Amino acid sequence: MTSLLTRAACPDDAAAIVGILNPIIEAGTFTAFDTPFSVDAEREYLTSFPARGVFQVALRASDRQMVGFQSMEPFANFTRAFDHVGVLGTYVALASRRQGVATRLFEATLAEAREKGYGKIFTYVRADNAAALRVYQRHGFSIVGTARRHARIGGRYIDEIVIEKIFENE
Repeated sequence: MTSLLTRAACPDDAAAIVGILNPIIEAGTFTAFDTPFSVDAEREYLTSFPARGVFQVALRASDRQMVGFQSMEPFANFTRAFDHVGVLGTYVALASRRQGVATRLFEATLAEAREKGYGKIFTYVRADNAAALRVYQRHGFSIVGTARRHARIGGRYIDEIVIEKIFENE
């Protein structure tokens, strides 16, 4: 396992984040995103990121190069009924998979989510991304169901697996 550090993301991380995310999008098999992001759009996203959100980046300790990130935002802002729910996304650089990056990100993100009062994390995983589903399940996520024909990428429909993690103290 590679030695890794985690820290909160900042607007100056935009280029590194896009450098990880865009190749994942271009691969067309790991995410429901279908359009690459610009550095400026990512910087704006980071600048306006919700205060209750959690955005962690993973850096390789040897050279401080970013190798992954995880972002979690509040589920909804139109009602307080969902204040305990966050929506999560996990992205690991294609060349850094299977090196413990996701595990380090989950450790940091889950700890911060608890500190910020979250009791549940919710997300979707493409049904054809079995490796990602296994990673989430190893970190305590359970399958809730399947959203059939939920995404349309490259002219074909893709199911998404709906998953959640409920913190035990809730």
